[in-house]
Amino acid sequence: MTNYAIWFVAGIVLLIAELVTGTFYLFMVAIGCAAGGLVALAGAPLIVQVVLGAAVGFGAIVALRRSRWGRVNRRGEAGENPDVVLDIGQTVQVWAWQDGAARVSYRGAEWDAVPESPQAAATGVLVIKAVRGSTLVLGPPT
Repeated sequence: MTNYAIWFVAGIVLLIAELVTGTFYLFMVAIGCAAGGLVALAGAPLIVQVVLGAAVGFGAIVALRRSRWGRVNRRGEAGENPDVVLDIGQTVQVWAWQDGAARVSYRGAEWDAVPESPQAAATGVLVIKAVRGSTLVLGPPT
């Protein structure tokens, strides 16, 4: 089998693997394989094929990481993300704090609650700022 055929077969295998996994990174490596195959088809030596294929694949991965699709969600943990936990932003009534914790009634059940800061340990209506397991983290309304 010729070098360009190996490059193109490797690229097709990576594309199939990409469809199974759902990430774009294998697609970027497949682009590098296609570049290596095109250079092999043009008759370049093996070292040029490998270097160019690796450079194009690496460059495509870097471009993907810098795009909006490659950015990591930096919003914090899921328990603090209002897109994940719909309880964040809801209000609860706190009647009393005892040893830095409270029991509050929310959605028809009793929940443990802690203040988000010592200054937030006030009675009255507070807002759910985060959920950690079965404990609500409460803060003042904004």
